[in-house]
Amino acid sequence: MLRRNVRLRREYLYRKSLEGKERIRYENKRKIAEALQEGKPIPTELRNVEAELRAEIDLEDDKTAVPRSYIDDEYATATEKDPKILLTTSRDPSAPLVQFVKELKIVFPNAERINRGGQVISEIIESCRSHDFTDVILVHEHRGVPDGMIISHLPFGPTAYFGLLNVVTRHDIKDKKAIGTMSEAYPHLILDNFNTKLGERTANILKHLFPVPKPDTKRILTFANQSDYISFRHHVYEKRGGPKSVELREIGPRFEMRLYQVTLGYRNQLGSCGSCL
Repeated sequence: MLRRNVRLRREYLYRKSLEGKERIRYENKRKIAEALQEGKPIPTELRNVEAELRAEIDLEDDKTAVPRSYIDDEYATATEKDPKILLTTSRDPSAPLVQFVKELKIVFPNAERINRGGQVISEIIESCRSHDFTDVILVHEHRGVPDGMIISHLPFGPTAYFGLLNVVTRHDIKDKKAIGTMSEAYPHLILDNFNTKLGERTANILKHLFPVPKPDTKRILTFANQSDYISFRHHVYEKRGGPKSVELREIGPRFEMRLYQVTLGYRNQLGSCGSCL
């Protein structure tokens, strides 16, 4: 397993090292294409490689014209299998944090929860990699209130840090009949207002935590971005009065998330958070 990890890491670093060369080649092809389109002479420094680059330009399409980056590679194989998530907490978690993580286990399909105990982050990560987990989610707290979530994609990242605010668990709601039971069906996702480059990257991290649902599932998870605060809501719907009459019911939990950092890798970034250790 160790040799395999070393080999995968070398391949990843090699692909990353090629990115700069591919970007330069892409810029040269763009200059040649613009010169041909505008009827201008080919730049002097590109005349020796003009024939080679023009042959590549003729073979390109919308998907191959722009070079891929290491960001593309992070989730290149994510659709080949359903995600498998490990959920854990900071050390000595309070009762509210434990309850919150229990509910998150149902929110994220195929998630497994473990008690942190005395394990360090590096041990947890290596164990997850050897057991084919795709993501690790670490939830921490401040004075009994959940206040942070770290999502790390395996095997090579990225790692996203979110602050948590206004956490309301199902356990906090007194009227249990109103919220009903929590479905474990694979949910549909609504990702609203993730329009910028960072927003698209954030949405990519979130959506790959969930497998593809069945078309007729009645469970919906919403991540709505407004002023850099991401509101999470969990609903089920029923069609009681026919196909045009939909009854939406929130079943919890609910919370707000605020992204404050996205980093490459996993080990150093997870270990650098003091409250998580």
